[in-house]
Amino acid sequence: MDQFRNIGVIGRMGSVKVVETLRQLKQYLLAQNYQVILEEDTAGMIPGHGLQVASKKLLGEICDLVIVVGGDGSLLGAARELAKSKIPLLGVNRGRLGFLTDISPSDLEERLGKVLEGEYIEETRFLLDGHVERNGQPLGFGSALNDVVLHPGKSTRMIGFDLFIDGHFVYSQRSDGLIVSTPTGSTAYSLSAGGPIMHPKLDAIVLVPMFPHTLSSRPIVVDGKSEIKLVIGETNETYPQISFDGQMNISCAPGDIIRIIKKPFKIRLIHPTDHNFYATCRDKLGWASEIAAS
Repeated sequence: MDQFRNIGVIGRMGSVKVVETLRQLKQYLLAQNYQVILEEDTAGMIPGHGLQVASKKLLGEICDLVIVVGGDGSLLGAARELAKSKIPLLGVNRGRLGFLTDISPSDLEERLGKVLEGEYIEETRFLLDGHVERNGQPLGFGSALNDVVLHPGKSTRMIGFDLFIDGHFVYSQRSDGLIVSTPTGSTAYSLSAGGPIMHPKLDAIVLVPMFPHTLSSRPIVVDGKSEIKLVIGETNETYPQISFDGQMNISCAPGDIIRIIKKPFKIRLIHPTDHNFYATCRDKLGWASEIAAS
């Protein structure tokens, strides 16, 4: 069982509610004699905190646990930064849906206390790495826990591209783009585009076309170890973009090549012992919990 003595804290910027929870979290952890280290941007949100401050990279080196206060987007950003350090992440939900940040501020101390006492479950999630090449030279790189998305940016024109999986040509497509999603991202943008919900334990990647011109185009689920290659059509009149978790973008040009593979490092997520993926789906997606009376 892990011993959480040095605890890093990351908070979403620009939220009064997040600041309230950060103060509550700080007070509780110090009262329990934990060493608390604030992420450098987070530290600016609570003046006079009197705590050690560190970059996200350093948090991964000196902490036993990192607590993220915010929404799923905040945890996505932390996951990309901390995946290589293999440090466990715990989310306190101050966002909307909260598929990843599953502790509520209303019972923060009770549920966090049990986690710190060793009453928790842990799971790993894989990320995707995306490399963009132009004329055989590297142009840009990004990582994503949810998805890597080819999209038209500010343009309203369709994108023409070729799809290859493990070196095999799959199809040429004209559409608004393609979502390449992990199981974690299957309940995010991929879901809104008609993709399947995948259990987080699956070692699989789903490719979801966005408004394809051919009505027979459907989502494809492939092995998680697959290499996805997208080639932007030379005749495109638009310059599409590749986004990573919707938080980072790389501008592409006709002829560019995008290669997407599984990241060699996984993130570790900590949950309270009552965490259940299907219960989360029922709660967040509004699934029925009983048969309505006729």
